[in-house]
Amino acid sequence: MPQGGRIAGRVETIHVYPVRSLAGSRLPAVEVAPDGLAGDRAWTVVGEDDQPLRGKEAPAIRDVVSSGDPEADAATLTSVLGRPVRVAPTPTGSGKVGAVHLVSAQAIERAAAGDVPEGCSAEDPRANLVLSLEHDDERSWVGLRLRIGTVVLDVTRTPKHCIGVYAEVRTPGELRVGDDVQVEEPGHLGA
Repeated sequence: MPQGGRIAGRVETIHVYPVRSLAGSRLPAVEVAPDGLAGDRAWTVVGEDDQPLRGKEAPAIRDVVSSGDPEADAATLTSVLGRPVRVAPTPTGSGKVGAVHLVSAQAIERAAAGDVPEGCSAEDPRANLVLSLEHDDERSWVGLRLRIGTVVLDVTRTPKHCIGVYAEVRTPGELRVGDDVQVEEPGHLGA
């Protein structure tokens, strides 16, 4: 790794949410593409009005785990909701606020103690990466670059209604549970 960075912590868990608003899958490793984790939020639940159905509108769908088969998932969701829905490919560029959502275990602990934005769940922050940090608060990383595994991320902002930070993918690659999180200081940002 290039000089100028410091190890701030490590990856505790990796989560991919194949169908938006449904429960996620925990993985030991994942490929990261320019638009985020492979397979993350690739599908969307759509109602009869052809509008996306979100977990805040239908909380019961948050507990449904995707089977990987859109037709089977649609049948399960139709049964859970008591109304017909379908699972469709998520249109490119539709509403994903950040390529990767990172949250520290410490932020989850703060949220469980009551320090949580309205509408956010401390039990399931729906983050892609949960990190264990030594002394950092990930909110201080906005504007900085992270290296995790072979992936380079630019931290862009804090979420409005949740904990953690959002990042865009600068260099795709692979990351694994246990990988170090290296924070590059502003004067040392490399390509």
